[in-house]
Amino acid sequence: MLRDRDAGFYLSGVVVSGFGTSALWLASGVWVKDLTGSDGLAALCMLAMWLPALAGPLLGTLADRVRRKPLLIGLNLLLAGLLLTLVSIDSPGRLWLLYAVLFVYGAAGVVHDAAESALVARAVDPSLLGDFNGLRMTATEGMKLLAPLAGAGLYAAYGGASVALLDAATFVLATGLYAMLRVREEKPAPPSGSRRRQTAEGVRHLWAHPVLRPLVLAGGATMLCAGVNGAMVYAVVDGLGHSPAYTGVLYAVQGAGSVAAGLLSGSALRHLGARRFAASGIILLALAVALRAVPSDPVALVCGAAIGAGLPAVLIAALTSVQRETPGALLGRVTATANTLVYTPNVVGLAAGAALVELVSHRLVLVALGVALLVPAGALCQSPARAERTASRSSSDANPA
Repeated sequence: MLRDRDAGFYLSGVVVSGFGTSALWLASGVWVKDLTGSDGLAALCMLAMWLPALAGPLLGTLADRVRRKPLLIGLNLLLAGLLLTLVSIDSPGRLWLLYAVLFVYGAAGVVHDAAESALVARAVDPSLLGDFNGLRMTATEGMKLLAPLAGAGLYAAYGGASVALLDAATFVLATGLYAMLRVREEKPAPPSGSRRRQTAEGVRHLWAHPVLRPLVLAGGATMLCAGVNGAMVYAVVDGLGHSPAYTGVLYAVQGAGSVAAGLLSGSALRHLGARRFAASGIILLALAVALRAVPSDPVALVCGAAIGAGLPAVLIAALTSVQRETPGALLGRVTATANTLVYTPNVVGLAAGAALVELVSHRLVLVALGVALLVPAGALCQSPARAERTASRSSSDANPA
């Protein structure tokens, strides 16, 4: 995989831009907290970045209307320019600019991910897509381990504007890496019908496909439970008798598990297939989440690594299947739709978990989550032929003659 020139440049771009994004993700909340003293306003930074994902199916159509490589270059330059405006923020009265930039950042990210997926599907051999997506996951998780620390140090030394400048520089560097990709793209055919019709075409393809629908639905259900589990982390740390700072140790171990899973995912996909690979990961996640209820440091560390290893399986399986099973003309909007269905439930889960942890023992919640995760795993374990018959019946019921 790494001997492929285009894959190497693309992964380098992921590492570079991911470093800047992860650094800004942490620094923006700290920046707002320092200027206002409000936890709620600091939390709005994450909301501003996530909110555009709800419009993923619509935004994804942009990635199918133009050539993907120029679109990626343009988006990177746009974000680099927008980030430069943040150097003027020096008081609470100018925080509206930060929120506006973060919102555009999130919207551009949705289009960026859709265009990336479509471009990769064209540039990388289909047999290596699983390996590529696994390495991409490894690069992304690796940056999550390193970049927040670098961002926090840079912020402490020079302030929020310095982190914004760092992120802008990473986008400029990523632009150069994307420009070096040797990918030939034909100009897309003029769009037929309204934007709503184009969006609906992507949704219909995803929903009617017997391979993609169960994987995406399982991914959404898994991320919903993962969100609830994430909200329990401080209660788990408290139950272990540690200070909140110990959360960083658990996140680091979880990140290491995700890095390992990314390196192994290509081989696992070839040997198990997408459905069994995803189901195996969800089962591992279910066991690890339930066992977090045990108040033991060694168990907590092992479970953290297992969660990091299990969770990416369904995400990598779903994305790789979308790339393999979707026509190129639809790939941008189908990818964006799949990402919305998979990742948005995580935000819902975080909110639900934040409420549950105040009302119910976190140990009961963790055991219940472990049981609940077996449902999407079981759905993926049914035979593909049976799944296809089920999907066909559902499609017939939804579209009567």
